[in-house]
Amino acid sequence: MNAECKGFALVTGADRGLGQALAAGLLDRGWQVFAGQYMPEWPELDALHARFPEALHLVPLDVGDEASVRAAAELTAAETDRIDLLINNAGVMSSTVFATLREPQDYAEMHRLYDINALGPIRVVEAFLPLTDRSQMKRLCFVSSEAGSINAARRTAWYGYCMSKAALNMAVRIMFNHLYPEGYTFRLYHPGWMRTYMMGKKNPEADLEPEEAAVYALSYFLTPRADEGRLVLRDYRGREWPF
Repeated sequence: MNAECKGFALVTGADRGLGQALAAGLLDRGWQVFAGQYMPEWPELDALHARFPEALHLVPLDVGDEASVRAAAELTAAETDRIDLLINNAGVMSSTVFATLREPQDYAEMHRLYDINALGPIRVVEAFLPLTDRSQMKRLCFVSSEAGSINAARRTAWYGYCMSKAALNMAVRIMFNHLYPEGYTFRLYHPGWMRTYMMGKKNPEADLEPEEAAVYALSYFLTPRADEGRLVLRDYRGREWPF
């Protein structure tokens, strides 16, 4: 492994969409990337690995499964002694979110959204702390959403998804309180409306291709900020959102 690389990054949910684009953008910038792979049958990561066989490391990872997360951390630790940049990107959506209270709610699906979107990043940060502790950068990034903003909430449905993202924002706030004094820096981010596969098939009506969104995201994730001591939720245009 090249010791002169820009740094060592972990990207969860890197199979496709924003996660794959983030991994590709980091590789283009000279980073070593550990890409969390949930869908080995999906071809994009394999194609990216063919372009960067020495710099891209595929790591089986299901953020909803504690054993999988622990195994991913052990596999990564066998390849590197540190992680400088940890991007919690993995997330899920469901067509059931559109149901209002006048329709039956799918509570099992709500539990799944919460488990992956809110608890998944906690599992990942906890398991990878021994590696991020050894970094000088210590940057933790979280892909959230405006849907998690309580003050800006206007929807009349989307219970599971909005609640999971609000819970994620609170989890990051608690992590910030704990880890910022230890030298960690944080990025809590709303990437915009993207043409991704969150609903099972690619959404052609959204504003941004994942590759476009990744450019904005990486600029925010990698650039030092003057206000590191204040946790904020920002979007791809640099606007601050209320929690």
